[in-house]
Amino acid sequence: MRILIEQKIGVIKVEVYALVGPSGTGKSHRAGSVAHELDAELIIDDGLVIQDTRILGGFSAKRQPTRIGAIRAALFLNEEHARQAKEIIKNVHPKKVLILATSARMAEKIARRLELGPLTKIISIEEIASPKEIRKARIERTQHSKHVIPAPTLEVKKSFPDTLIDPLKIFLKRKGAPEKRGWLEQSIVKPTFTSYGKLTITHSALASIVARAAEEVPGVKSAGRINIIQQVEGVIIELYPVVYYGCHLPKISRKIQVAVKRRVEDMTGLTVKAIHVYIRDLDLVRPV
Repeated sequence: MRILIEQKIGVIKVEVYALVGPSGTGKSHRAGSVAHELDAELIIDDGLVIQDTRILGGFSAKRQPTRIGAIRAALFLNEEHARQAKEIIKNVHPKKVLILATSARMAEKIARRLELGPLTKIISIEEIASPKEIRKARIERTQHSKHVIPAPTLEVKKSFPDTLIDPLKIFLKRKGAPEKRGWLEQSIVKPTFTSYGKLTITHSALASIVARAAEEVPGVKSAGRINIIQQVEGVIIELYPVVYYGCHLPKISRKIQVAVKRRVEDMTGLTVKAIHVYIRDLDLVRPV
C-alpha cells in the first residue's frame, strides 16, 4: 500500500522517496533510472546532492579516509555539510527527492537532517533488481571495491581529482514515453577507505565511548557496568551508573541517555535504537 505524505519547502510540496538495501547491492547503479521513473529532481547519495548530470554540492562519503568518516558524511552529521545541502535543496525547490540508504531508518535520519520531512515511499532494492543482479553487485563491491556514483565522470572528478574513475552508461527507458529514453552516464570509483580493509567497532571501544559520555554528565560518579547489544539496524545500550546522592534520578537518567546517544552516533555513525539506564547505586559523598 502506498502512503503519500507531503512536506512543504517554501510553497513547494516535496515527495521524499527512499531506495534502500544493504551496502553493495547496486542502489547507486540504479539510482538514475529510479529517479527517472519517479521524475525525482534530486538524488541524495552518500553525502552528495545530485541533479541530473550535476553534483550540486555535499561531501562525498566515498572521499573520506575512514569508514567511520564515510558513515558520518552519508548521514550529514557535520553541521556545515547539512547546512550546505539544505541550502541547495531550498534553492532548487524540488517536487520529488530520492534518498539512497542502507535501511529505512537511515533514510529517515537523512531526511530529518536535511529537514525534508517524512518519507513518501520506501523502495527496496529487491523490488527493482533480481537476486542474480544483486549477487553480481556484491561481488563487484567485496572483491573489487567498486563503488558507483550516479553522476558523469567529469562531474565526479571535481570531488575525486586524484582518483581513477571509470565511466558507466545505463540506458533509460519508460513504457509509453519515448521522449524519456536515452543514455545516462555514471561513474565507478574506488574509495580511499577501502585501502584499509574492513573496519569493525569492538564492544570495548563502544563501551569506552559510552562511559566517557555518561561520566561527563554532572552528578554521575561512574558509568558502571555497560552492556551493548548489536543488531542489524543499530545498537541497544544498557548502563548501570553510580550517581551522587541528591540527584533527581529521572532527570539525570534522561541526561545520560541524550549524552550517550549523541556521542555514539557522532563518533561512530551507528544508529542507537535504545538506551536503558538502571541506577542501582548511590554515592553519599559528593566531591567538593
